[in-house]
Amino acid sequence: MASSTPDTFLEVAVAAARKAASIHLERLGKTHEIAFKGDIDLVTEVDRLAEASILKTLAEEFPDHAIVAEESGESLTGSEYCWYIDPLDGTTNYAHAFPFFAVSIGLARNGRMEVGVVYAAALNELFTAVRGQGARLNGQPIHVSQVARLNDALLASGFPPSVRKELTNLPEFVAFLRRGQAVRRPGAASLDLAYQACGRLDGFWEFGLSPWDVAAGSLLIEEAGGRVSGIRTDAFSLTGREILTSNGLIHEEMRQLLLSPPRLHLDPLS
Repeated sequence: MASSTPDTFLEVAVAAARKAASIHLERLGKTHEIAFKGDIDLVTEVDRLAEASILKTLAEEFPDHAIVAEESGESLTGSEYCWYIDPLDGTTNYAHAFPFFAVSIGLARNGRMEVGVVYAAALNELFTAVRGQGARLNGQPIHVSQVARLNDALLASGFPPSVRKELTNLPEFVAFLRRGQAVRRPGAASLDLAYQACGRLDGFWEFGLSPWDVAAGSLLIEEAGGRVSGIRTDAFSLTGREILTSNGLIHEEMRQLLLSPPRLHLDPLS
């Protein structure tokens, strides 16, 4: 059993992420066993294999820690420590061999994020953060951008699997297209957050997210000097299903636009 120190937690999380990522790379570009959790919400055998690898590593080192994982759900609830695991964030990208995908592992203690790891193996980029110790990319310190106006900002967002029927986030997306410099939709929230932490993006928002999508990335942004909140509240909650992040300088501009997006006249698919 590993010792209970932040550096040890980070070391184990990185090791688990690297093992999972090796599974990603080994099977990248091959034919996958694809199942659907919804019309466009897919899962592959790689998601399951990568998660099993992570769970094995964590169980060996921290058998008394709780876990919330995308494919297998919750286990050992009640511990002061809880790991949040997305074994393959950006599954649709991965299934198409589009190289914007990652493994995301975050550790919270009594509900507060303490360690975050986002590893994009196809891009050879390892993002790490420990509370109070800053955020890093491949071992080098990273910081959020200094863009001070929404008009000059490069933003990112995403859409939940229900978007075909509910049009969730489309009015907001259009609003930022009109007000920001540009908006991207890469398709992996954990990596979007990591990119904002290192200054490649200036802001990010999304609805319908799960705790494993944002646990590690939210800490990366905080430790890189950025701001993380809900959209309707200043407080951010892992279970709140929504997130607004920025470099801090454009946060309120983003929030005001999110609270009053334009109306769109679109018909959802039946």
